[in-house]
Amino acid sequence: MREASRPSLDRPQSGAHWAARMTQRADAAPSLLRAGAAARFTEVGLPTSHHEDWRFTPLGSITQLAWEAAGRGEGLTLAAADRLAMGDSSWHRLVFVNGRLVPALSRVGTLPAGVRLGGIERALSVDGKPLSSFLGHHASFEQHAFTALNTALFEDGLCLHIAPGVELETPVELLFLASPAGRSISVHPRNLIVLGANARATVVETYRSLADRAHFTNPVTEAVVGAGAHLTHYKLGLESEKASHVGRTAVTHGRDSRLTSLAVTLGGAMHRNDLDVVMDGAGCEVSLNGLYMGRGQQIADNHTSIRHVHPDCASREVYVGILDGQAHGIFNGKVYVTPEAQKTDGKQTNRNLLLSDRARVDTKPQLEIFADDVKCTHGATVGRLDEVGLFYLRSRGLAEPLARKVLTYAFAAEVLEEVPFPALRRRLESLVMDRLEVPPED
Repeated sequence: MREASRPSLDRPQSGAHWAARMTQRADAAPSLLRAGAAARFTEVGLPTSHHEDWRFTPLGSITQLAWEAAGRGEGLTLAAADRLAMGDSSWHRLVFVNGRLVPALSRVGTLPAGVRLGGIERALSVDGKPLSSFLGHHASFEQHAFTALNTALFEDGLCLHIAPGVELETPVELLFLASPAGRSISVHPRNLIVLGANARATVVETYRSLADRAHFTNPVTEAVVGAGAHLTHYKLGLESEKASHVGRTAVTHGRDSRLTSLAVTLGGAMHRNDLDVVMDGAGCEVSLNGLYMGRGQQIADNHTSIRHVHPDCASREVYVGILDGQAHGIFNGKVYVTPEAQKTDGKQTNRNLLLSDRARVDTKPQLEIFADDVKCTHGATVGRLDEVGLFYLRSRGLAEPLARKVLTYAFAAEVLEEVPFPALRRRLESLVMDRLEVPPED
């Protein structure tokens, strides 16, 4: 985004146009949670460049427009939803258009006993009291204005609850589709994932646009991973390059549990992912991977936080960025080790490839360690294509554009090769290769 087009960020942006919608949602369950979130958002407004976590992230694409409530986005066919899905046809799939579940476009197969899968709006209306012990307790809104906004305004999203010892072998894809239909809309999906002890599940969040128009997506996902459980969670940001996206995922772990995470960002004028992990039990393992690609004036922002609270936990983090044109990449990764978290083993890596003289990245890996018996490392690199590798490929007969494409794809492949699902991996590889197409010479 050009500097001249940014609004003043010297004072909080109130987002007053959302106030009426907050009032309308205040009587919907859980009303006390919504009311508290609305009051907090009204108090603090949107963050500005004076907030440390937002000083590199311009919010002009959000603050310049008065966002309207989204309509229901009628007219999408099942065949169209199939084409937009990233998972295999055998997967469970819930389709949300403008933040609301559309059962006619969704496909849920046979579920094992002990698995509850559906929309959170219905789950709260049918059995809201048990869910209230999870909802809002792991993605706190006190220090997160966009989480407060989501909590006050969300209408629907995923509710996945798996009983102890149950394995959901078939992955679940959440297909969130924005249908602006000539208006500047905002949607606020809310997802809740609860895995009992020794349970297992894979959830893929896919965000796409049905029109190449400005819209704002503000999702929040809360996940509670019980003792010995394993959650695989992917988030795929594939929206229009005119869209804005600010998303947060908050995961709390039990003892000996595991989280495998992948965040892929290809779309959005401004796309931000916040991932907060609390390893609230001994013996936890966390693997966080990310790939972000920007071109033109796209902004791709990833903020991660891993909190080691108990001993004998391990975390691995690899985020890779590829930036072209005037794109701006941002990575801020925090690893926090409390005094009780002895025997922590943590490694964090951020690598960035700049394909243009005007592309840039701000990277800030951070370690805060208050224990003395730990193994923790972090590092970041920013560079260009390897000239030696480029020369080698050209000496083997590859034209320079193709040689550059091969080397650039190899940079991204480190993350993509970790995806164990063939259909999903192939589709991601295809999208990345499409982004690397070299325009024909004049």
